[in-house]
Amino acid sequence: MTPQLDEYVEAEIQRLLAETGSVAEQGITIARREHLIVLGGEVESAQRRDEICRQINQHFPDVEIACDIGIVRAQAPTEVEEIS
Repeated sequence: MTPQLDEYVEAEIQRLLAETGSVAEQGITIARREHLIVLGGEVESAQRRDEICRQINQHFPDVEIACDIGIVRAQAPTEVEEIS
């Protein structure tokens, strides 16, 4: 049986994101979409995104999670951008 997705589940996920030492991420958005939770936002690496998704899935195994977190380019560009 899938748990009801409500503001309490969202609050628990938000607390996990903010308070878990290996995550400590406050820039992730949480949205309920009928039968699943969608995580959004951007982080600095694929490893960080994967760790966030792993933590959420581990703590909420009965909740369907869609991890739609993007990666921000953290390094300076290697090519010069030409502006016309």
